[in-house]
Amino acid sequence: MSDLFDAAGLTPEAPRPLADRLRPQSLDEVVGQDHLLGPGGPIRRMAEARRLASMILWGPPGTGKTTIARLLAKEAGYQFQQLSAVFSGVADLKKAFEAARGRRAAGQSTLLFVDEIHRFNRAQQDGFLPFVEEGVVTLVGATTENPSFELNGALLSRCQVFVLKRLDDEALGALLAKAEAFEGRTLPLTAEARTAMIALADGDGRYVLSLAETLFNIASEAPLATAEMAQALQKRSPAYDKDREEHYNLISALHKSVRGSDPDAALYWLARMLEGGEDPLYIARRLVRMASEDIGEADPLSLLVAVAAKDAYDFLGSPEGELALAQACVHMASAPKSNAAYTAFGAARRMARETGSLIPPAHIRNAPTKLMKELGYGAGYQYDPDTEEGFSGQGYFPDGVERRTFYAPKGEGAEARVKERLQRWAALRAKKGGA
Repeated sequence: MSDLFDAAGLTPEAPRPLADRLRPQSLDEVVGQDHLLGPGGPIRRMAEARRLASMILWGPPGTGKTTIARLLAKEAGYQFQQLSAVFSGVADLKKAFEAARGRRAAGQSTLLFVDEIHRFNRAQQDGFLPFVEEGVVTLVGATTENPSFELNGALLSRCQVFVLKRLDDEALGALLAKAEAFEGRTLPLTAEARTAMIALADGDGRYVLSLAETLFNIASEAPLATAEMAQALQKRSPAYDKDREEHYNLISALHKSVRGSDPDAALYWLARMLEGGEDPLYIARRLVRMASEDIGEADPLSLLVAVAAKDAYDFLGSPEGELALAQACVHMASAPKSNAAYTAFGAARRMARETGSLIPPAHIRNAPTKLMKELGYGAGYQYDPDTEEGFSGQGYFPDGVERRTFYAPKGEGAEARVKERLQRWAALRAKKGGA
């Protein structure tokens, strides 16, 4: 690991965090990424063949991206060179490429590891292309963001994308066991507190080792219970970025849980978003959309509930107003579903674009003046409430346009009665000869 200390201006004797002291020394020691590093895994095969392809390592923080890149270079016999897109600019890239070209001339391959590669702008990303194509460097980029959104298509086409998984409880437990073996003592925690601490780490291996180091430094003689552990460790917020992919993943999960009639899952994703700092009014707007798009006439009350929840939050603010959003979530997830109105409106808009500027038939045009009456505006119009059935059966589409059916009720919830009523009116319309 001397390359890391040299890069940071430190000597191996300098104090180092526990997570750094426990860095794996071979790919076999990396936990939680067996789909990539286990027998037959794609990265494992590259290391064994000692021929590396350029790649993007995409995954949450603390899943081993930097460690994997360093060990790949070590096991494949490449020179490891590291840059951070946060601190590096064009001049740093030029130096790295020149050094790699010199090594290549001497028969030495270079693995150029670029941390937070998504932070380079499009022009800087394009700067990698000729050097990757010529084989001057084998690029290994690390990112926590979706490469499809954040990296140039040209650069992505020259790299394989490998997805690193969030570390599960078993992998985090293995890291804690390794830390205890390294320290020669067990963590001062009860079994329940240990489980709670693993949950607190939220899949981040580096973070769980930082928590362990804090507890080792406390040197408590008696095991700490969950509440005492929580006091000793500062809880961090769940990983959530309101401007990035996770924002869209979570709102999609909330929307689909409501649509899928699962109030428990809907409440979970609502809580996840609120805990992550999402704007509650953004959620309220999405709830209003769900009420019209997915529930519609099957439960018209849902739209009123969603708008009322928005108004309640506006009135109360956080945290009290968040309960109104939760109530709306439960109501809507538990409501019958129909997208018939949503589908009907889409079909009607397509017809409106196709038919252009056709005017309404004369009998339903407004006739506020004598001239308009003389021209036939309003002539023959029947006032439906005055008819025997409360339904005239007249035509309301433009003249010369064949009647179309857009709205087809699903028969769920309140829409079942609507369906029966529309069927009865359709029969009356046919009987009366309505257009």
